[in-house]
Amino acid sequence: MSAEEVLVCGAGITSFARTEDDGRQLAVRAVRSALADAGLPWSRVRAAFGGSDAAGNADTLVAELGLTGVPFINVRNGCATGGSALVSAVGAIRSGAADVALAVGFDKHPRGAFDPRPADWGLDESYGRDGLMVTTQFFAMKIQRYMHDHGISARTLALVAEKAYANGVRNPHAWRRKPVDADEILASGMVNDPLTRYMFCSPGQGAVALVLCNRAVADELDGTPVALRAAVVRTRRFGSFEVFSPWAPPGTPTSVSADAARLAFEEAGLGPGDIDVCQLQDTESGAEVMHMAECGFCEHGEQERLIPSGATAIGGALPVNTDGGCIANGEPIGASGLRQVHEIVQQLRGRAGERQVPGEPSTGFTHVYGAPGVSACTVLTR
Repeated sequence: MSAEEVLVCGAGITSFARTEDDGRQLAVRAVRSALADAGLPWSRVRAAFGGSDAAGNADTLVAELGLTGVPFINVRNGCATGGSALVSAVGAIRSGAADVALAVGFDKHPRGAFDPRPADWGLDESYGRDGLMVTTQFFAMKIQRYMHDHGISARTLALVAEKAYANGVRNPHAWRRKPVDADEILASGMVNDPLTRYMFCSPGQGAVALVLCNRAVADELDGTPVALRAAVVRTRRFGSFEVFSPWAPPGTPTSVSADAARLAFEEAGLGPGDIDVCQLQDTESGAEVMHMAECGFCEHGEQERLIPSGATAIGGALPVNTDGGCIANGEPIGASGLRQVHEIVQQLRGRAGERQVPGEPSTGFTHVYGAPGVSACTVLTR
């Protein structure tokens, strides 16, 4: 028997700006918004998957949503939490276990930097005492090497962040909604060379929910469904250089992002050249640069020409992070991967408002990457 087709029939999102609401309140709001968008009641959901890193257990949302007995699985997979919840919901639809499934991701992080504990990552306490749990340091080392090997300039990193803030201005849900130019970004204070303060995202808050349906249910609804052609999650292979890596072997590192993207395109029967709009993990500016090539959208080093030319802007040949990405929205860990999918759904529906990509885009791609080397990718079509 062939697998069921999976369609996104409802999408809900909250503001990512700082508010007094807790993470669970945000999640409930996002779920209710997604259900309303789909035109379905909570009682119609047959399976639910969701999670957060720091804001509580997703399954407890039933206390507010309704005690229907629905199977609700908690997911916690770092920055790929939302993507992993989505993959789980897709599996429920494809297998025929559910005809309506929910994926929800949410978080509310305290102000300041993330403070991971070495023991949670299988590392000795000395790893933290020696200062190696500092994620900004890892991101800087990785992009330093990449810039050296492929001729990427610091100004190109600043232009990535400049674009993110410009797109955030157009996004009513974004946290950072003021334009910042490349010169100010370069002068904003060095955190870890070559990454300055305004090149980084910040821990934040927000929630996103998606309602998935099979074709039979989607055909009964009045909305505008978007086909979810592929959803995959992969962990690192040997030879990768990842967040919290205690060492890296000689030679070119393997890439979990490249692995996940390649498999997503294979599953969808499409390639990078078929994509009209995409979302790439941009924990900081260097991540977006590297992920453009790792996900197959350009050759290594081509970013130095493409980004200054405006190719990745909303009106460019390949718009990237049209909603401002993590840099403008902040990173509530559980929500980020689903925020990316929500944005692609809105773009393919033609409902992205001031940030709408021209020309009626019909294909989209999302990519999220997180510690200690996990990536989730999706391919969607109108």
